[in-house]
Amino acid sequence: MEKIDNFDSLQASISSALVSTTRSAGQIANEDVSFHRSLDPTFGTSLDRQNARLLGLAERLLGSATANTEIVRPPRLSDIDAVESNWRAVVDVIDSLLERADTALDEFTGAVKRLSPGLVEQKADATKAPKTSKIAAALKNHSIEKPQLQFEHVPTNNETIPFKPLLITKPHAVVPLETSAEAAYAHPYQTEIEQYQYPDEMYTQKDPILYHPFETTTATLVDTEDAVEEMLEELKSADVIAIDLEHHDQRSYIGVVSLMQISTRDKDWIVDTLKPWRRKLSCLNEVFANPRIIKVLHGAYMDVVWLQRDLGLYLVGLFDTHYAARALGYTGGSLAFLLKKFANVDAQKQYQMADWRIRPLPQELFDYARSDTHYLLYIFDCMRNELIERSDFSKPDHEGDKIWDVLQKSSEVALQRYEHPIYDYELGQGSMGWYKMLSRTPALLSKEQFSVFRAIHQWRDNVAREDDDSNHYVMPNHQILTLAKLMPTKRSELLSAAQPITQAVRLRADELVSVIVKAIEAGENGPEMVDVLSKVEVQLPRRQTAQVAAQRPLASYLPQPPTTTAISTSNLPLRSSISTFWGNAFKSSAHQERDMSSLSQISLAIPLPPLTAEIFADPPEHQTPVQESAPPPAESPLPTPPAREDDEIFVLKEKGRKRKRTDAVPTDNMAAQTDEVALPDEEEELERERVEKKKAKKEARRARKAAEAGGFAAAADAEEDEQPFDYNAAPSVLNPPRESRQEMKERRKKEKNPYAKSMDAPKGMARGQKERAGKTMTYK
Repeated sequence: MEKIDNFDSLQASISSALVSTTRSAGQIANEDVSFHRSLDPTFGTSLDRQNARLLGLAERLLGSATANTEIVRPPRLSDIDAVESNWRAVVDVIDSLLERADTALDEFTGAVKRLSPGLVEQKADATKAPKTSKIAAALKNHSIEKPQLQFEHVPTNNETIPFKPLLITKPHAVVPLETSAEAAYAHPYQTEIEQYQYPDEMYTQKDPILYHPFETTTATLVDTEDAVEEMLEELKSADVIAIDLEHHDQRSYIGVVSLMQISTRDKDWIVDTLKPWRRKLSCLNEVFANPRIIKVLHGAYMDVVWLQRDLGLYLVGLFDTHYAARALGYTGGSLAFLLKKFANVDAQKQYQMADWRIRPLPQELFDYARSDTHYLLYIFDCMRNELIERSDFSKPDHEGDKIWDVLQKSSEVALQRYEHPIYDYELGQGSMGWYKMLSRTPALLSKEQFSVFRAIHQWRDNVAREDDDSNHYVMPNHQILTLAKLMPTKRSELLSAAQPITQAVRLRADELVSVIVKAIEAGENGPEMVDVLSKVEVQLPRRQTAQVAAQRPLASYLPQPPTTTAISTSNLPLRSSISTFWGNAFKSSAHQERDMSSLSQISLAIPLPPLTAEIFADPPEHQTPVQESAPPPAESPLPTPPAREDDEIFVLKEKGRKRKRTDAVPTDNMAAQTDEVALPDEEEELERERVEKKKAKKEARRARKAAEAGGFAAAADAEEDEQPFDYNAAPSVLNPPRESRQEMKERRKKEKNPYAKSMDAPKGMARGQKERAGKTMTYK
């Protein structure tokens, strides 16, 4: 308590000193310092001395702040100008101080520091908390102590040897445990699953047994060893049970089974699998491996692995409702879809991603976990009957047996084995490798960036194994790609690029910066990204499927000549050397050079002429058909059909002309088709007709012009033959003759219509060019 009082007094004195200094600096800045320097020289000397002292203190503070950091040379503040020139470096130091202070506060408040078990139990017993706060804590709660730290067998995450089964005894064994364990830790129940025969009740159609009302029943919580024994005795009398798991993988490297739900026709159990004695649950193999009891699960692909990894449990007689939904062709295959379809229950999927480590479980999570298995046996009955109805048992080899298909798929799922995740730095293979992430990214990294990418990815995996956290909790995938492209070499650059900053990156920023610097130096002489990816593709398993075969070039489908040797393609990835439809395939031009000499030996079923350059060349203006001196005789000549008048070469309507038929006799196989274009002789005839018609039009135009010119000349001659004007006989202008009534009407009518005289103008020459169908005047 004395230390806290001393700290409070020290903090008060420092705060008061800072406030007075700030006020004094603000008052001085508002005055004219240069004017006071000119009035009192001693003021200027004192001011310079204080400036030097403050700069020295600031420089010492920067040196202390950069101690034991990645900043080797702190900024130097020799004068006022140095502050402006080194301002960026000063800001970096301040940012580093703020980050370290933030980290220290997180450790002090407990956001990073692991809580003690007593504190966790104290928080768990706080029943006065509102319901909403409990649900929020259940959905995302990082302050829970890792339960795996209290296990009798704490995970180390650094195993490199094959996974050894956790079994101590092997109930319902066909092969003893010692014999099955000698074969390099094989699946302990592999023989039992492969030889298992499902009971005849699977092919018997029965009325579904309705589940008990959910509101009037409850589940039994199993959190002690005695409760496990009581549950086991009741499960032994059942003929079918439903099983489901709740898994947590955010604050664990390999994940941890947090909850197990088991249901019979009459009762539900919720088993707490986070107890230190959790491996004693392997005694449930007396039920799980019992061939008399059917185990119903939905989507058991990962549940089978988790059961043997954490609890040492194996399933003999599995029925997976997910494969049943696929066999029946349902529009959905999730458990929520089946609950809605058969039980009319809406699953509360907002709790699916909850933190299942929280204890005690809120009622909402408890009910959600129970609902996963409470209705599952009724769903199993309904789907089994539907599979029987839609199966055709008359076909041989179980061709129409849908139940047999579901049982075979379920047995394959039960035969899965868990293996320790081993990190592969070179090729990035495995569930924790980098290859999958990089292969889905279209970016092409340089040698230095690729080296940084692999180094950061390996650093993240090492930190996750050491802290027993998931890889995504340490650093998300997008940050690895961002840091690989930017390659930051300073703490400040790293923290600004890795947004949002995780706790692991913030606490180990200096370590990560050193990893990036070393990776940049090693990447200068390192491998290219494309070269490494090509090595990975070569080692991938070959897939001889129709989908991959459809992606090969067309030349690879052509049959091989009988005289040549089959080309080996064992070193080519993802490519089949034999096609089930075409037979052996040529080598692909995508990987090897194509042998052009083998094209001449290709023999197809359709007869083709020799592939010479004359066939693909444009026809000349005057082409004379050339006949071969000695055409090769056909092995099986076809009978020549009798010539008909309709078997003529025709030309589609072109340039507004009608189709003209001409007699033409084909001279070879290529010209024997009736849908060819016109021959050169016909084209010349058409061109000749066009020239003659154009010439006739020009002559008609000249004659018309000459006739018009002759009319003008005749009119001129007529004017010359007229008599001179007689002024005496001309009408008087002062006394004009009177118009008749009819002439007056016509004159007024013309005056009212100003456009009446427009029709008296001479007409223009008629248009000589007319557009016709198939021909345009723009392009002649």
